[in-house]
Amino acid sequence: MIEAWLSASWTIVAGMGRNITTLRGLEPSATDDEIEAAARQYVRKISGVQSVSDATREPFERAVVEVTATTRRLLSELPPRRQPPRTVPPLRRPEVQARLAQKAEAAGETS
Repeated sequence: MIEAWLSASWTIVAGMGRNITTLRGLEPSATDDEIEAAARQYVRKISGVQSVSDATREPFERAVVEVTATTRRLLSELPPRRQPPRTVPPLRRPEVQARLAQKAEAAGETS
C-alpha cells in the first residue's frame, strides 16, 4: 500500500508547478504527507532529478527525509500566522485526492 502511495504521490508531486505551497498556518495543521510532498518537491527542484534512478535513489530519498524532518521542526517552532495561507496545498485539493485514490486503487488491482 505504501509503495502505491509513494508512486502516486511522486506522480502528483512531479506534476506540480514551480512553487511549493505554504504549509505554515494551515487549519488543520500540515499533515506528515503534505510536509513530505513539499520536501520531495523541493529536493526534486534543487537537485534537477526529475525521475529517481538506481544511481540517484539513495541520496535523493535521504535528502527528502532530512528536509522533511527540518521542515517539521521549523513549522513546530515558528509562531502562529495571523492569517492562513492563500493557497490550498495540493494534497488537500479534491482533484488531486481523486487522482491519488485512482492510482492507489489501480496499483492494488495489479498487485
